Amino acid sequence: MDRIVFHHDTVLSDVHLLLPNTCHLMARLNRVGQPVFISKFKILRDSQLPDATESVPISAEETLNEGVGEEVEARAKEREAIAVNEPSLDEDGDLEVMRRPGESLWERATRNKVCPIILSQSSALSDDEEEGVLEDKDNQGFGDVIKIEHTMATPLDDVGKQVWRGAFLLADYIFSQPSIFGGATVLELGAGTGLTSVVMATTATKVYCTDVGEDLLSMCHRNVTANRHLLEPLGGEIRIRQLDWLQHNLCTDTNVEFSWTKDEVADLHDNTSFIIAADICYDEDLTNGFFRTVYRLCSSFSRPCILYLSLEKRMNFTLRRMDVSCEAYDHFRHCLRQLEAMEDGRSSFMVERVPLTFPQWLQYERIEQLELWKVTSMPLQYHQGSSDSELPFSA
Repeated sequence: MDRIVFHHDTVLSDVHLLLPNTCHLMARLNRVGQPVFISKFKILRDSQLPDATESVPISAEETLNEGVGEEVEARAKEREAIAVNEPSLDEDGDLEVMRRPGESLWERATRNKVCPIILSQSSALSDDEEEGVLEDKDNQGFGDVIKIEHTMATPLDDVGKQVWRGAFLLADYIFSQPSIFGGATVLELGAGTGLTSVVMATTATKVYCTDVGEDLLSMCHRNVTANRHLLEPLGGEIRIRQLDWLQHNLCTDTNVEFSWTKDEVADLHDNTSFIIAADICYDEDLTNGFFRTVYRLCSSFSRPCILYLSLEKRMNFTLRRMDVSCEAYDHFRHCLRQLEAMEDGRSSFMVERVPLTFPQWLQYERIEQLELWKVTSMPLQYHQGSSDSELPFSA
């Protein structure tokens, strides 16, 4: 339990590597024996959002007023004196080399401190104590913290149990556009830990939070429970359901956990206005399945629907090309173009990239490889549609 074993296919989200000032508390082992951690993510309110003036460097005049200028000036005079004088020798006649000075007041004023991530493990918890962790008293009464259970360093086929930067980017957009999603019914595909669904439920009326795997969906359910302090005051509802992109129909078997009711299926098709997805395009087969699912759902909806999809463009060196490439991203863009070009009389799709000019509401590194895409689906009069096997992004 103390050791995380890394294999050739082990991946670790940069969110867990780079998040500053965070204590990741190991809470338990999940059903498949993976360590489960709990992380808290602070929501930055209006008064805390990054301001452009915060990154302006200190001017020379301000530096002098702060007492830093005197030290800088003294250092400059010292360097000038060394430049015009002969090199100094020690008592043995050896060249006296000036040692690197310690950290100056100027460096302390201009350099950001690097804060390591602290990993700590709690003692073994009983079932009742686990629920107590999720009901942490530190969060009661505070609406500015999202608490998420997740795993770290998982195999590639289990990455949904980690938190990724794409989820934060999409959450930023939701926080920045509350009027767009207010009162809506929303479907999230590939929800993973459920972080983005939790954020969406602070604005939308109903969110269908979907993924596959009982262990992952159980973790998602725990995260929704842990963030009731965000949802209850606003009345948002999250329903966690199973939705497999590689299956044609929704599971309505009452004996299966997280299955759909017939009323929910009807509600999904009649009232869904938005589909959201974050960081789900990393495998070609899954990307094909995702776009087939989007096409199938949007073609059956009775109203226009907008898909917001965030992702991180990940560069890799491949032996096949002997160069840096991003094959998963290239395939994603290929599928987007195919979706936009489809003409089958059922739906039309318009694709556009969303500029990342909205504020950052969560603390993470918003890198230039992050992207947000908007796909607008308009239902058309049905004539004779294509079967799934005829879709351009079929496996």
